[in-house]
Amino acid sequence: MDKFIISGGNKLQGEIKVSGAKNVAMKVLLAGLLTDEEIIVKNVPHISSVFGTAKMLEHLGVRIHFNSDHTIKIDGSNLKSHKISLELGQLYRTASMVMGPLLVRFGRAVVPNPGGCRIGKRPIDRHIEGLINMGAKIKYQDGYFWAQAEKLHGTNYQFRSNTHTGTETLILAAVLAEGETLLKNAAEEPEIDNLIELLNLMGAKIKRISNRTIVIQGVRKLSGCEFTIMPDRNEVITFGIAALASGGDIIVEGTQEKYLKVFLNKLSDANGLWKQVSDTKTRFFTGTKPICATNVITNPYPGFMTDWQAPWAILMTQATGTSTVHETIYEDRFGYVTELRKMGAKIDFYHPHVTNPKSFYNFNWTDRKKENCQAIKIHGKTLLHNAILEVSDLRAGITLVLAALIAKGDSVIRGIDHIERGYEDIENRLQKLGGKIKRVKDL
Repeated sequence: MDKFIISGGNKLQGEIKVSGAKNVAMKVLLAGLLTDEEIIVKNVPHISSVFGTAKMLEHLGVRIHFNSDHTIKIDGSNLKSHKISLELGQLYRTASMVMGPLLVRFGRAVVPNPGGCRIGKRPIDRHIEGLINMGAKIKYQDGYFWAQAEKLHGTNYQFRSNTHTGTETLILAAVLAEGETLLKNAAEEPEIDNLIELLNLMGAKIKRISNRTIVIQGVRKLSGCEFTIMPDRNEVITFGIAALASGGDIIVEGTQEKYLKVFLNKLSDANGLWKQVSDTKTRFFTGTKPICATNVITNPYPGFMTDWQAPWAILMTQATGTSTVHETIYEDRFGYVTELRKMGAKIDFYHPHVTNPKSFYNFNWTDRKKENCQAIKIHGKTLLHNAILEVSDLRAGITLVLAALIAKGDSVIRGIDHIERGYEDIENRLQKLGGKIKRVKDL
């Protein structure tokens, strides 16, 4: 196991290009289950979530070849198995998404309860319910979902609450199902539309007829194609906050302003400066006004993304006044707070008043631990200091890296395998911006 040692206090400056979107790359690989023809995908990030998903699919017979130029070739012509092993499936959220394609190809699927970052229970009941509506018979036994279907058919299905993965799961199932599928209250993240773009290039008939309504006309066959993955929005936010929290100046290449409006507006509210340099580049820099406190509530797209709230908390430790962050998507996503307190951050948990929490929160309210708070208060401005830190999940991990980069002294970050799920070669990229970060073996 490796760890990071970070010497903080440097202003981060320069230009950096973001990778392809993690939340597209993992799902694009699954297209190999839907066709026997070759798919070529460009701008694929070299991260463990992608490599792990590829390994899971290779176990089923899909051939995946990675090139050094971030291009991959996917060949599903040798698909031979309908079962995901417990060892592989428990590591990645994409495990449950193979169920629909395997039912179409084999009439059966055996899939373990999926893994991923532990930021709450992340139940897949909405995925399962939708597949059952499409004609699947599914039971849960011995850690696996056992599914079978003579054939999948179209359905009219409304999600009870927003689910990014659930929406994609049913899209992947519906493209080769018989008839029309109408998905209501479907998630509207741009990463989903990027997956839809790929599937339509393969011959699928998918259309978003309104913000939260998707229609899929099932087709008999899909073909190969070439496709480029969109830039990663989370990396844009990471490097933008790195610039502002460190008092630096960074140009980020790979920005798509139309997908970042709520973040950029909130940044302006906090006196954070940004400027569109070109259609694909944005400059984040500090000005004469100090960063000021803000209040943030996470929401499904186009709201403030749950993945952004932990890095945002770092910026708010450098703001004047008291800020709040209210998490509504997951019931357990403040794992980074204990670690930031080690560094001198002044953060308090609190219970915000919500009239009807069952309808207000996106997670299953009954899954929440009673002791869990859904909001924090951050009192700034605080001079952070060094500490030995443990990473609990991907976004918490990059948050601790940001904290260590602006803190006084040398910090040690353990559990960096979580960070590698979503950030390629992060230490070398930050070094090019002036960050003093090195990877060493953890004893």
